[in-house]
Amino acid sequence: MSLVIPFSGACERNKDVILDVISPYLNKAKTVLEIGSGTAQHAIYFAQNAPHIVWQTSDQKEYLEGINAQLQNTNIDNVQRPYELDVNQTQWIENQLRFDLIYTANTFHIMRWSDVCAFFNGLNSAVNKNAVLVVYGPFKYNGNFTSASNQVFDQTLRSRECGSAIRNFEAVDELAKEQGFELIKDHPMPANNQCLIWKREAK
Repeated sequence: MSLVIPFSGACERNKDVILDVISPYLNKAKTVLEIGSGTAQHAIYFAQNAPHIVWQTSDQKEYLEGINAQLQNTNIDNVQRPYELDVNQTQWIENQLRFDLIYTANTFHIMRWSDVCAFFNGLNSAVNKNAVLVVYGPFKYNGNFTSASNQVFDQTLRSRECGSAIRNFEAVDELAKEQGFELIKDHPMPANNQCLIWKREAK
């Protein structure tokens, strides 16, 4: 039986604009951990454009087969097979690997708020000094949506009754600060998304 290769139209549409924003940070990194790799389209595209880095994919168990199918369909050699990773795990990565950059896209509004908190609580066990955190997706500011369509989207997310919702930037930024990450860029992106970039200052 042939493996089904997953595909996301949104990933295909936003990969170039995200790459434009994160390229300066990829250029300084040697290792990247992606949380919630999904279809692995971002992993492959960004790693192709930054061949010096090692890109580690990860996701929950049910998505690993699709990621592996995607990776088997490409010749790229600097994207690693996915770790099974749930942000609520006590230990994210075995053998104490640490990464220069953490990347996640379109995950915070899908996660429960407790999962977002767990994401930040788990960061310090997986990052190097001066690590960079990149988060892409929709956010509210001071409780206000950046567009009417995002407000409708939020209502749709909440109707699922599984804890999904567009998050308040200020609350997420506070979680980042608690883990030693300071916001260095907030890029408005197409389709009413943001690309938020934090850096962890070595102590």
